[in-house]
Amino acid sequence: MAGNSVAYPAFWAAPGCRESRGVHGKLGRVSTIDLHLRPISTAEHSAFLERTSQVSFLQRPEWAQVKGEWRGESLGWFAADELVGAALVLHRGLPVVRKTLAYIPDGPVIDFSTYTPRQVLSPLVAYLKAHGAFQLRLGPGLTVRSWAPGAVRKALGKEGMRTLADLEPKHTSATADAVLSELQAMGFAKQDTGMDFAAGQPEYVARIDLHDEQDQPLDADGVRAKYSSTTRNEARKALRGPLEVEVGGLEDMDRFHSLYRHTADRNEFTGRPLSYFKNMYLALNRAVPGSCTLYLASHEGTDLAASIMIRSTNLSWYIYGASSSEQRKLFAPKAIMERMIADSIAAGSRYLDQGGVSPTLEAGHHLAGLTKFKTNTGCDIIQTTGEWDLALIKPLAWAFDKYMTWRAKK
Repeated sequence: MAGNSVAYPAFWAAPGCRESRGVHGKLGRVSTIDLHLRPISTAEHSAFLERTSQVSFLQRPEWAQVKGEWRGESLGWFAADELVGAALVLHRGLPVVRKTLAYIPDGPVIDFSTYTPRQVLSPLVAYLKAHGAFQLRLGPGLTVRSWAPGAVRKALGKEGMRTLADLEPKHTSATADAVLSELQAMGFAKQDTGMDFAAGQPEYVARIDLHDEQDQPLDADGVRAKYSSTTRNEARKALRGPLEVEVGGLEDMDRFHSLYRHTADRNEFTGRPLSYFKNMYLALNRAVPGSCTLYLASHEGTDLAASIMIRSTNLSWYIYGASSSEQRKLFAPKAIMERMIADSIAAGSRYLDQGGVSPTLEAGHHLAGLTKFKTNTGCDIIQTTGEWDLALIKPLAWAFDKYMTWRAKK
């Protein structure tokens, strides 16, 4: 199991891939080396990620410590003796039958322009079947298409524009499209969430790109140039105002949670307990100091907003936010956002992720306002590869799917 130093001499080998069509969807230079899979230690896993870029925090081994109801396992792909890929697999057990759902969020971490999904996933499927998994769910986390914030803002509510599929993207990825085609050919089924959110990671997300079209880093003014004019004015007011924005520590998590409970009551959602946030802060910062940051904005001793940001390799995520209903004209959440952007730029982050959105462009949809808000703050809208399921024990996978469908309707 991941996290110890026990030797695992048995490897799980993938059948050699000899097809000429690579993951770019055309003749490509794809490695034909057989990949082998085995468990790796937490130290091996972390060391691999440290020499890799654009790694989701959901694929760091320490994330398993945050998700206490899941069991984490670190697996590695080897080309001969070289570790070329890794995954955090989260296992959730079924009662009685002692089988697990194996979940790989935003992973695995491997170069899909060098290795095909079949090369990568064949040994993974063999390993998981042999170790009691009834279903594999994964989300490769690749960018399929992206749309600029201004284009999305103009398209919202426009006649003939129902979804993002009706809007010309600014970027597409042949690699990601080829990965999706091969997943389908291998028998994976895509999670269809329609226009709403569902359990797991969203297929469509909003991200503030911190680089320009020539892939050069932007400064704060360059990022603000992508805001709507109203949001840009509010951000400037927040920066000029009397707010104090500070970085908090574990001892300040109670202050965050007080605002978070207020936000949950105001917006009618069920929040997480304080213990979850304290555990997350400790686990992530113990593994990589400074990777989880708490921000607080206050005025004359009164907390008005608080947020949590996570960094992993060269990426940043704004994952939790909370605010008071008082003194809204001081724009405390925007003051924190400006600080997070500045800190992300200073850390060399490629983007600041702002979480999920709906693919709808219909103004009357209940999630359209969220898309408008996030594009107003300069977010590109990104279609990722989404999440995919493969049944390893079909009767159990069928029963699990029926149960999840029933639970979603409750």
